[in-house]
Amino acid sequence: MTFEEARARFPVLERFVYLQAGSVGPLARGTLDAIVEEEERGLREGRGSFTAFERIVAAREELRAALAGLVGADVEQVAITASTTDGCNIVLHGLELGPGDEVITTTDEHFGLLGPLHASGARVLAIEPDPERIVAAVTPRTKLLALSHVLWTTGQVLPVHELKAATGLPILVDGAQSAGAIPVDAVGLDFYTVSGQKWLCGPTGTGALVVADPEGLRVGHPSYLSQQAHDPDGTFEPKEGARRFDPNLTPPEHVAGLLAAIAALPEWRFERAAATAERCRELLREAGADVVVPDERATLVSWRVPADESAAAVARLAEAGVIVRDLPGRGLVRASVGWWTSDGDLERLVKSL
Repeated sequence: MTFEEARARFPVLERFVYLQAGSVGPLARGTLDAIVEEEERGLREGRGSFTAFERIVAAREELRAALAGLVGADVEQVAITASTTDGCNIVLHGLELGPGDEVITTTDEHFGLLGPLHASGARVLAIEPDPERIVAAVTPRTKLLALSHVLWTTGQVLPVHELKAATGLPILVDGAQSAGAIPVDAVGLDFYTVSGQKWLCGPTGTGALVVADPEGLRVGHPSYLSQQAHDPDGTFEPKEGARRFDPNLTPPEHVAGLLAAIAALPEWRFERAAATAERCRELLREAGADVVVPDERATLVSWRVPADESAAAVARLAEAGVIVRDLPGRGLVRASVGWWTSDGDLERLVKSL
């Protein structure tokens, strides 16, 4: 598959420079076709028949295997969720942390992780996203590291495997800005969350959670899908593996759409995205932008503007057909550079600044 063929699957790119996969990725024709086909099948055949149920279960297991393959996990370690926030909540409900426990996170985390951390009741320490400072902050009370693989603010890549090894602590990794954008190996990490609608370009309300040891985590937020069997008082036998953590029955049309999106991912996506992101940084700097360039970086490209001008900068770019976002209060404008981004997109971005 050539770049031109792959890019042509996204109708939005015919009109806009779409640089917003860090929030929600572009939608391909094939993904929409799969969604509509599944909805029309329910319209024709009914959504609650035995045959429909068998198909739904089979599709979920196909998706579970596809998601496992994306991050190097075993299929038994994957729960199908609706978001990375779902995954964070599942883990923190299961760990049963309390006021006597500490969790180390960074100052650059999304509320999708920070909210569940706060609700856990543990003492949350937000450390500058520097590996040495993170390790130095560990105390005997520290029970968990909870941080992003790729920071949503600057695109900085944190060495999550090395931090796990250096501290010996369990680690919860927010993979919202990594899975689908950079190569991911979840092996050796306790918990890893995946977003389906961002860099995988799947439907909204899709995601996954990888649990290295499913039997070692309490089912703290059970759903009907969690149980193999249950008693009248609610006592239940959990399903095997990470299926016990599935929080909801993902709409079958969304399962079909995410399967289609994953199947269409080109093999060369990571190399292309990394090179294009570097070219984006180069062009922005040549144009005079104050670009944030972390030592280890992924495909999010941010540049500094006065904090009270970031929303206006995004609005001006939108008028020119360039879709980016600002990070309110941080004085940053962010472009999400994907494997589908062309040289022409980058030139139009810089010209529209």
